[in-house]
Formats: sequence, structure tokens, C-alpha cells
Amino acid sequence: MNTVWMTVAAYLIGSISFAVVMSKLFGIADPRTYGSKNPGATNVLRSGNKGAAIMTLIGDGAKGWLAVWLAIRYQDQLQIGDATIALVAIAVFLGHLWPVFFRFVGGKGVATALGVLLGLNPWLGLATLVTWLAVAYAFRYSSLAALVAALFAPFYYGLLFGVEPQLFAVFAMSALLAFRHSKNISNLLAGKESRIGSKSKEAVKPRKK
Repeated sequence: MNTVWMTVAAYLIGSISFAVVMSKLFGIADPRTYGSKNPGATNVLRSGNKGAAIMTLIGDGAKGWLAVWLAIRYQDQLQIGDATIALVAIAVFLGHLWPVFFRFVGGKGVATALGVLLGLNPWLGLATLVTWLAVAYAFRYSSLAALVAALFAPFYYGLLFGVEPQLFAVFAMSALLAFRHSKNISNLLAGKESRIGSKSKEAVKPRKK
């Protein structure tokens, strides 16, 4: 029973879209209406509001970390196994991709996935983050950095901890992240992908009613 309610709770935590919430708080357009139409930190940055983008990044990452950290922290008290922790990791990630609070229209999951990895193990998250930063710095494409980091994340986990239930959760997240970036992959191949920091003319401040 603990496994069920923890998995549901993780999904609900993941369903909080900080891109939408922060955009409303900062008075900028809904990120689902401009740029890539993806409610994530990179698209919020296209509005030109760095504060909103930073808070979105922190929020989306923190919710992934929190769900996993709580599961690990109370693992003994709740008598749950590694399989439950793996389910929690996937559930919070799925909540971000398909949030129940926002008509199942969510982001691509990069920040939330990083939060999950940091929750599973700080070294795992750090290795993945360094990979993302290196590719992003070299090529200035957030999507490319995310795809490369997602490719290496399962490798890092297997190298550090071997084959465990959480490894399959990391594999699942990496596969889903690649799936959510399918359009970006096409744009990268066609040379049409937007670089980090590029602004969208559609990201105007909403009109007050």
C-alpha cells in the first residue's frame, strides 16, 4: 500500500509545472504559447526573463529531487524496497511530462530528470550535469546537451552501482527524454534548432484584462 500512495504522491509532485507558475508570477506569457511551446526553463528563457527561467529550473529540478529523497529518507520506516524508489523516480518524471494539473501538457523533463538523479545519488547527478554543461557550452544547444546527458546517465549509474531497480528507472527516463526531444532531433539534423539564449518575439507580456 505504501508503494501505491508514494507513487501517486510523486506523480502529483511532478505535475506542478514551475514554468507556468513562474511565468504567471513574473507576468510573462505562458511558455506553452511561444518558442518551442515547451513549459520548461529553456523556453522560459526565450522570454528574456532570466529570473523566471532560473526559478523554473530550480523548481523543476527540486521536485524531482524531493520525491526521490523522501522515498529514500523514509525507506526503512515505510518498509519499501528499491523497486518502490524506482517507481517514485519514474512517477515524478511522468508527472512533469504529463501533468494532471495542466491538462497533461508538460515539459521535456531535463531539469526534473537531473533532480531525480541527484536524489538517487549526488555523484550520479553531478556527472550527468557536467556532461550537459560540457555539451551545452561547446555547441549552445540545450536539446543536444540533454540528449547526450540522457545517453550517458544509465552508463554512469551502471558504472557506479551496477544493475539495480533504479538503473531501469534511469533507462526509462532517458528513453522518454529522447522521445520528448524527437522534434528537436529533426531540427538539429535540419540545422533549424534554436540555440541557448535566443529570444522569441511571441514571448510578450500578457495583456491585463
